[in-house]
Amino acid sequence: MPGDIDKIVQILKAWYHDDTLALTEVSNARDPFKVLISCILSLRTKDEVTAKATKRLFARAKTPAEMLKLTKDEIEYAIYPVGFYHRKAEQILEICRVLIEKYDSRVPDKIDELLKLKGVGRKTANIVVTMGYKKLGVAVDTHVHRISNRLGLVATKTPHQTEFALRKTLPKKYWIIFNTLLVMHGQNICTPISPKCSMCPISECCKRVGVGRFR
Repeated sequence: MPGDIDKIVQILKAWYHDDTLALTEVSNARDPFKVLISCILSLRTKDEVTAKATKRLFARAKTPAEMLKLTKDEIEYAIYPVGFYHRKAEQILEICRVLIEKYDSRVPDKIDELLKLKGVGRKTANIVVTMGYKKLGVAVDTHVHRISNRLGLVATKTPHQTEFALRKTLPKKYWIIFNTLLVMHGQNICTPISPKCSMCPISECCKRVGVGRFR
């Protein structure tokens, strides 16, 4: 695996060097709160929609205290049309209350503590740790889970299983960047249905596990 993964990462880094995910862009400011909120908004939402929504919301509030000064309707207006924007507005307000009451307005830097926040799962927690605090973690979403299995890097049935399998086999130097690269690859080429294998830059490294039809 080490040889294949080295090659896979280097090829994808070169292939997507000009592309930026909304979460990656926000993380450049190294603000864990912004990373957390951006990640919540990104769930089941296209990246370009997330990027615009986060900019509108952060233009009005950049801290938990500032966010609580907004009404639910004001947050909904700022983040629309992200998926489930009604529910996400409520979630953001609840998380901000907890951050102020229990964490002195500071986003936790440990996965176990982040998982205590309403609606925060392992993927979001890992992204906050890696992108917000630059600590090691393996963030696994549907793209990472799907592509890791197709490549033959893991043989798992759920994203949760994939995270822990990658923690055992993926070199730590790739833990942070792996999610970013595979999300971009999953959005553009290694799609859930009929992936574009004919134009995939890492096709020679891929075992195409579970792939029936492809282009």
